[in-house]
Amino acid sequence: MFSDKANAIFKEAIDNYKVLNSVDQAFSNIYDRDEDLIGHLLYRKCWIDSVQWAYEDIIRDPNIDPVAALELKRKIDASNQDRTDTVEYIDSYFLDKYKDVTVQPGAKVNSESPAWAIDRLSILALKIYHMRLETTRENASDSHKAACQKKLNVLLEQRKDLSTAIDDLLHDIETGRKYMKVYKQMKMYNDEELNPVLRGQK
Repeated sequence: MFSDKANAIFKEAIDNYKVLNSVDQAFSNIYDRDEDLIGHLLYRKCWIDSVQWAYEDIIRDPNIDPVAALELKRKIDASNQDRTDTVEYIDSYFLDKYKDVTVQPGAKVNSESPAWAIDRLSILALKIYHMRLETTRENASDSHKAACQKKLNVLLEQRKDLSTAIDDLLHDIETGRKYMKVYKQMKMYNDEELNPVLRGQK
């Protein structure tokens, strides 16, 4: 199943990121783009999410230097754009993969594209990783560990359900029972022509 591959790659990306556990480390994709394009995209997607998770932790430091915070906000904005672009590349992969499928009469479009569901699965992998750490943190109280274990159980169930939903959606697209219709995000705030502040207007 596709979700098995995706979840395994997300775990690889998180584990590899955590070896150095630094937002400044160089990124190297262990999946060759020509040999395994979807593996390449999934690994990159989860790596972006791992870095951004760390960014979001750092910027919440109440003692952060304001200048450093502004610089980090710019990095978060760039990371968000990179994340969105990568999600759209993943959807492009599926559009190409299923371009020759004959759509059945009465086929319906899904409320979200496969890649945006996969985006949620990648972030869920990070939630599971970090919540699992909290269940064993040495300086945490027993009550904290117990509460985090309950949350972890919910997250694991959520991953199972979301994985099934993604696999079902891809199967429905593959068999023509549903069809893909992708809307580019068309974010306006990073575009110099669409954002009045970037255009220099008041």
